[in-house]
Amino acid sequence: MNITVIDGGTRKGGNTEVLTNYALMECEYNKIDLRDYDIRPVVDYRHSESGFPEVGDEYNDVIDQVLRSDIVVFATPIYWFGMSGLMKNFIDRWSQTMRDDRYPDFKHQMAQKKMYVIAVGGINPSIKGLSLIQQFQYIFDFIGAEFAGYVLGQANKPGEIEGDRKALLAAKQLISNLEVKG
Repeated sequence: MNITVIDGGTRKGGNTEVLTNYALMECEYNKIDLRDYDIRPVVDYRHSESGFPEVGDEYNDVIDQVLRSDIVVFATPIYWFGMSGLMKNFIDRWSQTMRDDRYPDFKHQMAQKKMYVIAVGGINPSIKGLSLIQQFQYIFDFIGAEFAGYVLGQANKPGEIEGDRKALLAAKQLISNLEVKG
């Protein structure tokens, strides 16, 4: 099984990245740090006769990596009760991809994948992060993908995730359910 992590964190070595690395420590995986790519926001041309124009950024490089995966882990800090702007920007571009002739089976290909979410937030993420989890559920339902599980960790300052034993255990269990070892 081919695993890809899409890391939407803006801080290298942040709590979400640490928790994700912990969850996948026994697996081989491809990691995409969205902060390292130029992915421009979607401009809505859905109703234009000419369709979406070519954007000329690195989005297609990222989505091509995702499409080669069997399992996709979305890792994001919880910012203002939702996903990071980097992650939202990436997912918003799916609207364009669904209408791109180069990706005629995009939705079908995405529906073949198992999707996981790992998110870390400050105060009480097990409650305040549920709207984020619900948002991902709606996204995965729309494309027909299986939402296979999630972990919500609590941390704010760098390194604090190490103190959330519940999240560390949940992360380890989440990936052990994959039955995929590197």
